[in-house]
Amino acid sequence: MTTLMQASHQWASRPADQRFLSLTEMLDYKNQVRHRSQAKVLSSRAIEVQAVEGDLRGLQVLGANGGGPVNPTNWSFGQLASLVGAPAKYMRTLPSALAADNLNYGLMRRDVEDLGIMMINGPDGSPGELAAVTGPNYGRIYDANIVDQLVRRFGDGVTGDFKVPGEFGQDVPITRQNTTLYASDRDMFVFLADEKNRIEVPGRRNGEAGQLARGFFVWNSEVGSKTFGMATFLFDYVCMNRIVWGAAEYRELTIRHTSSAPDKFVEEMAPAIEAYAQSSTTSITAAIEAAKKARLDTDVKDFLAKRMNRTLSLKQMAAVMATHESEEGRPIETVWDAVTGITA
Repeated sequence: MTTLMQASHQWASRPADQRFLSLTEMLDYKNQVRHRSQAKVLSSRAIEVQAVEGDLRGLQVLGANGGGPVNPTNWSFGQLASLVGAPAKYMRTLPSALAADNLNYGLMRRDVEDLGIMMINGPDGSPGELAAVTGPNYGRIYDANIVDQLVRRFGDGVTGDFKVPGEFGQDVPITRQNTTLYASDRDMFVFLADEKNRIEVPGRRNGEAGQLARGFFVWNSEVGSKTFGMATFLFDYVCMNRIVWGAAEYRELTIRHTSSAPDKFVEEMAPAIEAYAQSSTTSITAAIEAAKKARLDTDVKDFLAKRMNRTLSLKQMAAVMATHESEEGRPIETVWDAVTGITA
């Protein structure tokens, strides 16, 4: 058993306007962003950076939307700087005119290439934003499509079986302080759990029975800051800081944003979300019971090497065995024990 910190990191860093009280509220926001966004492939010679007159740090990008200038976000500015080989952190300290000259020089000095541009048009005709500068084959999976799939399978995320987790296993009102639904114009993160239909696990710890809840994370970025991914796991409870305690059976599947990513989401991840929503706790219980009863028919180190495709070093194997013995009070004996040790 171990702790998962992903949701806690989100909880600690997200401002109020990136916290949502339901999946439906998040979907409304993401649909608005999707409606105002557009993506195109442009030549690197087609864009130009200019300083904003009277603004020491202000920059605008011309040519991206075929009309007026757009404002680079902090993220897309970093992508532009990386594209021309300039340190983004240093570039942000320069006066806007000097930063623009450096970026334009870098764009002209490089061999001409195609760029994948994503823009978000401003509401009511206000200046839009340059949201991303990626390669031309970037396979964008839109956040709105992902959240839509979650709503279809799990409802609003606050009233069904799978919902924003409570605190120490108890239902509490969902607020912007304790929510686990986060999104911005850069990325999204969702954590839902079914703490009502817990799974009975005989002999879970120190020979005594216990119960585990099901949970999952989903994350994505439309602009290239991370892959699309989903992780499923079992756990004891979630504390007020949104740390997942007593986690086990952690499984993660990711899709890189290559040109085939949207098709892979439709063909692989959407069905996986559906299957997880419809899976019965009985089947999970049966799988756990089988693992708990399946005694290793080989040396523990041989099993760990095979289980992890020989990616574990001898030192790491020793750490797995020592951790399990320390936390469970006995050496690894079954498949369940081995997976528990690897997870920890």
